[in-house]
Amino acid sequence: MKGDIFQAIADPTRRAILVLIATRAMTPNALAEHFDTTRQAVSKHIKVLADCDLLTQNKAGREIYYHFNPGKMKEIDHWLEQFKKHWEDRFSQLDAVLINLNSSKNEK
Repeated sequence: MKGDIFQAIADPTRRAILVLIATRAMTPNALAEHFDTTRQAVSKHIKVLADCDLLTQNKAGREIYYHFNPGKMKEIDHWLEQFKKHWEDRFSQLDAVLINLNSSKNEK
C-alpha cells in the first residue's frame, strides 16, 4: 500500500529533504549531513517519501542516490487547484469592495 503523500509532506524534515533533493540527487549519508539527527532517522524519512513515490532511487556501485519525482507533485497541485480558484475569486471580490470604498471615500 502506498503512503499518503499529504502525510509525507506534513513533516518539516521531509519537506526539507525534498528541497535538498530537488536540486540534485543525494545519498542518505549526504542528506543526513544537513540535519541534526541520526542517519537512521533520515533514512526513515526517505522511506516515507519513497513509499509515496516522491523519491526514486538509483543505485550506482554501493551508493544509492535518491532523486526527486516532480511528476508526483502534480497530485498535490491538482488538489490545491480547487482552493486556488476559490481564493482567487474571494480576492477579486475583496478588490472590488476596496475599490468601491476608496471611490466613495474620494468622492466625499
